[in-house]
Amino acid sequence: MSRVLVAMSGGVDSAVSAALMKQKGYEVTGVTLKLWGGAQDQGCCSVSDVDDARRVAQQLEIDHFVFNYGEAFEEFVVGPYVEAHRAGLTPNPCIECNRHIKFDALLTRARQLGFDVVATGHHAQIVETERGRRLARGRDAAKDQSYVLYMLGEEDLSMLEFPVGQMTKSEVREIAHDLDLRSASKPDSQDVCFITADEGRERFLSDRLQLNPGEVVDREGNSLGKVDAVELVTVGQRKGLNLGGKTGRSYAVSVDVKSRRVVAGAAEELLTSTLQLRDHVWVDEPHVGPARLQISAHASPNTGDLDVNGNVTWSEPRRKVAPGQAVVFYVDDIVVGGATAV
Repeated sequence: MSRVLVAMSGGVDSAVSAALMKQKGYEVTGVTLKLWGGAQDQGCCSVSDVDDARRVAQQLEIDHFVFNYGEAFEEFVVGPYVEAHRAGLTPNPCIECNRHIKFDALLTRARQLGFDVVATGHHAQIVETERGRRLARGRDAAKDQSYVLYMLGEEDLSMLEFPVGQMTKSEVREIAHDLDLRSASKPDSQDVCFITADEGRERFLSDRLQLNPGEVVDREGNSLGKVDAVELVTVGQRKGLNLGGKTGRSYAVSVDVKSRRVVAGAAEELLTSTLQLRDHVWVDEPHVGPARLQISAHASPNTGDLDVNGNVTWSEPRRKVAPGQAVVFYVDDIVVGGATAV
């Protein structure tokens, strides 16, 4: 009998994934990752989440363990999140957690422990193509998580299963209710797991780096107002620029943390025909030509052309992508690669 290690976050998707793998005849072991030791009121690794996962494992009559990756989480997720803000970048900690913890450290440990498969509750699909296993969008477009998994290559995918990837969220909950699983009605986690609602991003970061006030100017350098912390301003941001109604509807067009200056302008000043990228990750060889590009977890994809250097020319001008933000490339809903905006 094949052995599967199911990453159980305490949510309904991973609970149903464990149940489905057991129904398929696998010898199932559940594991919850303890990642963050600080204050937490939501996310995927709080004390209540560990308890929910353990209770579901008891219901399913499978073993359940907790792996502590707190030090790695601080090193590869929290630390880079803070440093990105220090540099005026827009980080995505969920992507880094997947890259370094869930699909690096966990897969490595699963192999060491003799597991044949690792399953998670992500809404994404693994499809067989002429070139091997590839990551594709989940069936439920509203819940698709392929964007935050773009770093997965064929070697990783050869050991992975996403049991709920071919289901809608309502179908997942229906199965959970039918099985009377503890997490059947549990709401989805939405925000950064290591920042509490009471604390907020500004307070969290102010304990870890110096936040500096900044000046807001127009293209000609004329002063328009102030921001409390230039490190917290993102390209495309409208709220919080404190312009006092001087310029109508304005957006952050560029951010320079070194000079502590934000250039603000109208929406059309954000438009660009090109996008420069760095730190490319390709499933196999670099893709050149048309692709669908997604710039955030919930954004609609847009069409662009990738050149030989991995940069993008949009089919029509679109808003700037904030530096540091991930951009993921799709062909026919299959992930071919991803990179980071410059």
